[in-house]
Amino acid sequence: MKLRILHSIRSVNPAGGGPIEGLKQLSAVNRAHGHMVEVVSLDDPNDPWVKACPLVCHAVGPSLMLYGYSTRLKPWLQEHRKNYDVVVINGIWQYNALGVWRALRGTDTPYFVYTHGMLDPWFKRTYPLKHLKKWFYWPWADYRVLRDATSVLFTCEEERRLARESFWLYRCKEFVVNYGTAGPVGNAEQQRHSFLEKFPHLKDKRTLLFLGRVHVKKGPDLLFRALAKTIERLPVEVTAKLHLVMAGPNEHDYGQQMAKLTERLGIQDRITWTGMITGDLKWGAFYSAEAFVLPSHQENFGIAVAEALACKVPVLISDQVNIWREICNDRAGFVDTDTEQGTINLIERWLQTPRAEWELMRQRARISFEVRFSIEQAASSLVRAMEAYGLKGANGSDDQAGGNQV
Repeated sequence: MKLRILHSIRSVNPAGGGPIEGLKQLSAVNRAHGHMVEVVSLDDPNDPWVKACPLVCHAVGPSLMLYGYSTRLKPWLQEHRKNYDVVVINGIWQYNALGVWRALRGTDTPYFVYTHGMLDPWFKRTYPLKHLKKWFYWPWADYRVLRDATSVLFTCEEERRLARESFWLYRCKEFVVNYGTAGPVGNAEQQRHSFLEKFPHLKDKRTLLFLGRVHVKKGPDLLFRALAKTIERLPVEVTAKLHLVMAGPNEHDYGQQMAKLTERLGIQDRITWTGMITGDLKWGAFYSAEAFVLPSHQENFGIAVAEALACKVPVLISDQVNIWREICNDRAGFVDTDTEQGTINLIERWLQTPRAEWELMRQRARISFEVRFSIEQAASSLVRAMEAYGLKGANGSDDQAGGNQV
């Protein structure tokens, strides 16, 4: 079955992080398997990232405000929907979702929705005023987007379960799919060498890697406090070479607050801030690390977690990273609570694990990636979901497939 797939997303700007990166990686695999994939976004057609997008991008902006309202989206979809077998909405709470619903309701064009963790109840607890504002919007917009979708796609069982807790008014056809990322490309040893050439002081260190946005929800404050306490509690011979690499954008107010926190804790010399890194330098950071750490308060999937596993780097994560059960089941890392003590436990367990056992965990990390989180698995899973709902594709195939429908 060959499908003509249109993805709808707020923006194809790479600065948007996980959703657009996941879309591009999924699409590359789907296209390699013979599917046609294009994207419609609310970007201005003159935006540089539109021209650099590896997919055919129909930019129907410029759009208004952060919400991204554009008068051009609905008529464009109504005119061109017959060119596609299916539309996939990436993310909610912005007009790329509501616009698809407005254009396709009452038609025979099916659409699916990736919520990308945007219904996690953490947001309700942490930002109650924003949640109240969403309640006024929810019944008239995104509730209907999800209710009328052919299916709403969740990237793990935990995300599906949590999505039911944000709003009591909730109804949709749920389907759990695999999600993942592409593994590293290139020569691992050369990439490791390139990273250590740029940061030579890390050559003899036991490196713990954090890679991602320096954002409050990812718990960097917990990580810094836990690191300071660990250095204080454990013998010097255990912690002497312990070093934390913070890889991600931090040139903003919160990032600067975190830098000052490390100074107050007296651990600034134990931390290297790399800024955002990509390509060989990013993979080199993974290959140089003994462990990857993410003590998030909320994380739908965590692309960087999957990337670490792909590089045989075991992960230290909180139980608020939605794939924590899979990590536990595969024994590919350690899991604890999203608290200071929980983060201390993670770091200390890593430091106290015998080298032979850690090497076994490295092997299990790679197996976990291949079985659960590779982009090939994710791309195939998306197509299986579409087949399960009877999509026939451009070639008229009526093959059916099973799935994790709820």
